[in-house]
Amino acid sequence: MFLEVFSWEGGIQSYVKDILRAYEAQPTPAPADVLILRDRPTVNNPFVGGVLDFHYLAMGQPTLGRLRLALTLAWSLLRGRYRHVVCGHALMLPLVGPLCQLFRVPYTVMIYGKEVWSPLPPAQRRALQRATGLWVNSRYSRDRACEANDLHPRQIHMLPCIVDSATFTPGEKSPQLLEKYGLQGSRVLMTVARLWPGDIYKGVDITIRALPYIANVFPNVKYLVIGRGDDQPRLAQLAQDLGVSDRVVFAGFVPSEDLVAHYRLADAYVMPSQEGFGIVYLEAMACGVPVLSGDADGSADPLQDGRVGWRVPHRDVDAVAQACIEMLKGKDQRCDGAWLRQETLAHFSAASLKRQMAEMLTKL
Repeated sequence: MFLEVFSWEGGIQSYVKDILRAYEAQPTPAPADVLILRDRPTVNNPFVGGVLDFHYLAMGQPTLGRLRLALTLAWSLLRGRYRHVVCGHALMLPLVGPLCQLFRVPYTVMIYGKEVWSPLPPAQRRALQRATGLWVNSRYSRDRACEANDLHPRQIHMLPCIVDSATFTPGEKSPQLLEKYGLQGSRVLMTVARLWPGDIYKGVDITIRALPYIANVFPNVKYLVIGRGDDQPRLAQLAQDLGVSDRVVFAGFVPSEDLVAHYRLADAYVMPSQEGFGIVYLEAMACGVPVLSGDADGSADPLQDGRVGWRVPHRDVDAVAQACIEMLKGKDQRCDGAWLRQETLAHFSAASLKRQMAEMLTKL
């Protein structure tokens, strides 16, 4: 059961698709229903025709969609259709938990990051504590969730994110995109993130504040920001106030199929944030691009505790500026694109997720 999978593009949705692929790749996967609260039948679903049977439950009113989901789940549990339920988000726990407990069907919960870093409301918290298992994508989220919601370590199973090695590959910078964004002859920093006021933790504002210092060393530096959202006007005004508006390019939304070409434009990927994991770091490194993250979040896993990337205090402008300068100088091993890709794929590949999924399924 998921909130949405195909109607929105983001880290969680990408992770869920990887989980579904790993399930279908098992030697003898059992047929399974996939209930999706916010998706409609018109979405582009690449899994159609496999062992997964998708049910799209979105309706005009969100309340009606939730009611439809509850009735669908209750009816299936009543008929004994399910022997185990995987709840794809903590927000669905007040519905999933009580129904599964009523019908004595075990359930597992997928948790991703900040949604469980703080104490949950009582109903959600109880449902989380009573889950048979919790699938977590990073050590940081595991530790924060256990501390905030009094979870037992035996519930926790690690299921890290991965990167598609066939899709995200190194390559030359596209002349067409360089011209489109006015990046010819520039050293390019890049971030891929939603630009919502609630996602200020992504650190785009901090990177903009660091630009004047970086420009003192690299006068040709520019910052390419990919993503859309209501926070863009504030960020654009910040760049204007700091006198770096000519260095910041807001590219807006970029479809998934065009992301690789955009990663290849970057000389460094910069996102000093607070992430539950951060799939974008894996994508950038698989493309051979050095990365910068925050130092107090789930990015410790994709950056392998700083072995393959720069980790800095996420709200420290000076630290971000210094790390960006080091990346653009390119003298550190973490700037070696071939090595970076090799080390990333050694730990976060589809094959490794398939193996981990097999282990998880034996515990259900």
